[in-house]
Amino acid sequence: MATFQIFQSSGQYWYRLRADNGEIVQSSEGYTSKASCQNGIQSVQNNCQPTRFESFFNAGQYGFNHIAANGEIIGRSEKYTTAQSRDHGIQVVLREAPTARTEDLS
Repeated sequence: MATFQIFQSSGQYWYRLRADNGEIVQSSEGYTSKASCQNGIQSVQNNCQPTRFESFFNAGQYGFNHIAANGEIIGRSEKYTTAQSRDHGIQVVLREAPTARTEDLS
């Protein structure tokens, strides 16, 4: 089962979504409070529809941005070497994020 991990770095809170194989498939921006980070996770869970993902190819790498209903980026993927790997990452988020547990490492 996938897991959202909340952690602190540089005085901010962040989340990363780890797939059941341990790979990071999506990460957040920095938040000033843990509550804001938790709200970001809730937004990810509420916005798991295929239309909320923007795929891209840049500098030889594939990736995606996860977009909230208000147009804000709520998560960014890791970089992938193939479009197929990127698309698999999107499918993992769509399938696993809505019910993923949260682990607080902060």
